Amino acid sequence: MADGLVAAIEEKPDVVLDVATLTGAQVVALGNRVSAVMGADAVRSEVVAAADAAGEQFWPMPLPEELGASLKSKVADLANIGDRFGGMLVAGLFLQEFVGSTPWAHLDIAGPAFNEGAAHGYTPVGGTGVAVRTLLGLVEGRAGR
Repeated sequence: MADGLVAAIEEKPDVVLDVATLTGAQVVALGNRVSAVMGADAVRSEVVAAADAAGEQFWPMPLPEELGASLKSKVADLANIGDRFGGMLVAGLFLQEFVGSTPWAHLDIAGPAFNEGAAHGYTPVGGTGVAVRTLLGLVEGRAGR
């Protein structure tokens, strides 16, 4: 993902969004129906608003600086695994290192990406396509500016 983020910002976009089943910690924190969004405050808020309008659940999560200390390494510029506690947030801090000043948000869909239970609403059993509606709404909103 880090390579993908670096490649994306080389294109000088207005904003970068990445969507991944990044951490099991997302499932522990938010369960199987609520996704997390971390990143620049304005982008994070924009994602939450688009998700609300699209009928998807994204919860804004912070990126506390103090958790970044666990990514320090004696042998590398940055460790790729930090503290287990707050693991989802630590993973967000790791990704943030690769976007520089580009407005960015990470959508962690680990729990909601696959539904092993019964279908609900528009969510089928199996792969859910979570975040597609949110991303489409966000792009449509930006296109209307």
